Order: sequence, then structure tokens, then C-alpha cells
Amino acid sequence: MNEGAENEMVAVPSGRVTLSDRRTERSWPVEIAPYRLAAFQVTRALYARITGERPGTSPGDGSPVEGVSWWDAVRFCNALSQRDGFAPAYHFDAEGEGEGEGEGEGEGIEWDPSADGYRLPTEAEWEHACRAGTSGPRYGPLDEIAWYRGNSHERVHDVGGKRPNPWGLYDMLGNVWEWCWDVYDAEVYGTYRVLRGGGWFDEHWSCRASVRRRSHPTFRVDDVGFRIARSVGG
Repeated sequence: MNEGAENEMVAVPSGRVTLSDRRTERSWPVEIAPYRLAAFQVTRALYARITGERPGTSPGDGSPVEGVSWWDAVRFCNALSQRDGFAPAYHFDAEGEGEGEGEGEGEGIEWDPSADGYRLPTEAEWEHACRAGTSGPRYGPLDEIAWYRGNSHERVHDVGGKRPNPWGLYDMLGNVWEWCWDVYDAEVYGTYRVLRGGGWFDEHWSCRASVRRRSHPTFRVDDVGFRIARSVGG
């Protein structure tokens, strides 16, 4: 896969999605403006070209990068934006310029919604894109659309190896979990950020459009990666 394909962006229409959390039994609607979302999870090859690093356990460059923290992901977004001539979406204060240890409000980072650069999707944008107009827990039969514990042989696979959803987005379920911009639950979990989509080591019940997981923004986990978004107008 060449870099142009790796970095292909899909136009996602506006819409409305109802997010829900099983732990709190809470649900809330979110209105979503149009945006662009990468057709593929960020690969090891693209990540290496931008950062010079190849985290993860896969020997191949076509697999999604994994073992990257939320802070790694947002810094990658800014670096890719700068390379491509876009305005970076994220601004760091003194705390955010380190390794992400800052525990203050916003963790030392601000998102500029007016910027045309790359960014992480919000979890509402992620779920809206994953569903792609469908109403069930998945956009197709799981074995056809996702790498999960039942078919992955407990390893990550190259991106794009399964059928995309109706909007042309690949691996929205399975392969690696994806970082989102949002804080999971600040009152209970502090700075933990949202993960979506399920991964290659997960059972089928974790690979659903509505499933939410959380992790500390400095943690690097071997089944967690990300995909990039851009605001419309960018």
C-alpha cells in the first residue's frame, strides 16, 4: 500500500448518534457536523515516516501501528499536519510539552476546532462513522469485517484485509482499538481517554459499534492504535 492510500480520507456526512455507557446506564445524543476520517488505521509505515519510530510487535509495515499512547497519537497528528502544510489542531502548554504527565485541566493540551490539520476523532464521530448508517451492533458479519480473537490467530493484521463498512472505512471493528479525543469519565477515571472498536485479542462481544473502553493517555498497549480525522474546511 502506498502512502496516498494509507492516508486516504473519507468524507463523512453530518448526523446524530446516541452514545451510551453500560457501567452508568447513561445515554446521550450528539449532533455531528461533516468531517473527514481516514479509511485505514495509521500504519507502522506511515508512523515511521513521520516519527522515525516503529512501535508494535508486527514485522510488517502494513499493519496498524500499536503500542502508542494517546499523547503519541496527538503529537503524530500535529507532525503530519506540519508536513502536509496544515494548521496543527493541537496546542500544548508547558505541561503538555513533556511526556504527558500533566494532570491539570485538559492535560496541557487544547484542540483548536478551526484548524484544518489532522486530529483524533471524537468518540461520537467515531461511532457515527463506524455505524455508517446501519442500526445494528455491527455493519456486517463479524468474520467478514473484523480481525478479532475468533479469526486473528491472536496477532495484528495488515490494514484493509477485511470488508469495509458502507462508507468505505476499513477495520472500524477489530484489529486494534482506536484512541479518541474524549475523556472517558473525568469524575471517576480522571484523565483516562476513550478507546473504541475492539482489537485482535478481543472476543466478539467487544467488537461492536457501541462498546467503550478506557486507558490512561500515557499508557502504551499492544492492541491499541488510532486513525486520523480532519474537520471539513480542512
